[in-house]
Amino acid sequence: MSKKMIAIIAGAVVLAGAIAAVCVYFFTREESYRLLKLYEFEGVGTVTRESKGDITPYANMVLESGDKISLETGRMTIQADEDKYIHLDEHTQIQLAAAGTGDDSKTTIELLRGGVSNDIRNKLSADSSYEINTPNSTMSVRGTVFYAYIYVIDNVQYTRVCVFEGTVATRLVFKDGTISEKEVPVGKGKEVIIYEDGTTTDYLYGEPQDIDYDTLPENVLVDMRTIIVKDGKTLSITSAEITRILEGPYEVSFMNGDILFGTQTVEKGERAQEPSLRPAATGDWDFVFSTPIERDTTIEWQQ
Repeated sequence: MSKKMIAIIAGAVVLAGAIAAVCVYFFTREESYRLLKLYEFEGVGTVTRESKGDITPYANMVLESGDKISLETGRMTIQADEDKYIHLDEHTQIQLAAAGTGDDSKTTIELLRGGVSNDIRNKLSADSSYEINTPNSTMSVRGTVFYAYIYVIDNVQYTRVCVFEGTVATRLVFKDGTISEKEVPVGKGKEVIIYEDGTTTDYLYGEPQDIDYDTLPENVLVDMRTIIVKDGKTLSITSAEITRILEGPYEVSFMNGDILFGTQTVEKGERAQEPSLRPAATGDWDFVFSTPIERDTTIEWQQ
């Protein structure tokens, strides 16, 4: 075989190897590509991108790391990769940071106002992370369903974290930006409330409490019921329990101190009736009986 022929064959082998390497690279790249999009949107909202300014969002819109996303009214769900869904409350604003690939994804949500429900359907790999940061806390998960909400009352900043499946690791973020070394895990069916009043940042209670489902926003309960029904998940609350909270009927309890004076069953939107009997000669019920009943309600006697 001539030297020329050997050179041609060697060149062909090298070329074939290069082509194979390129094919493997692009195949792997496609497999590990991070999906980031508006899975669902209807209503009024904005996507703010540093390179383009404000953009009107639409369903299936591709998002970028660094986008600031706002929902004023309506519904909005963000899909990250194939198995992470972020549902925004109305009047919510977040900033999204996403890095890595589908195999080593790094997702960080800066919750600027409002609340988000998070459905992480598969346990994250050892090289992946999912975090939510608020002004006074940071939380991380491996795979779970949970709700995070921030609000202000009398100049005190609160963060509420409710866990419906799995565990969320929470840490305090102090006024100077430092993060507490102590990690407080919040398990299934539990919630914590973190406060910051300008001088102190701490947990409102000494340990996680049972979730007060009656005080959750209606859209969060609807999202949880959808996860149960469509995905077959077992959360800390059942579909039937959610339906009763949303639709009634509700129980109205009349309390005289620590003593249960009586109860009434009231349909959603109807009014409780003032009892014909009174627990004491003086005093009155601390309630406006023209108020429609929308949740289980306790009415107390005040002397």
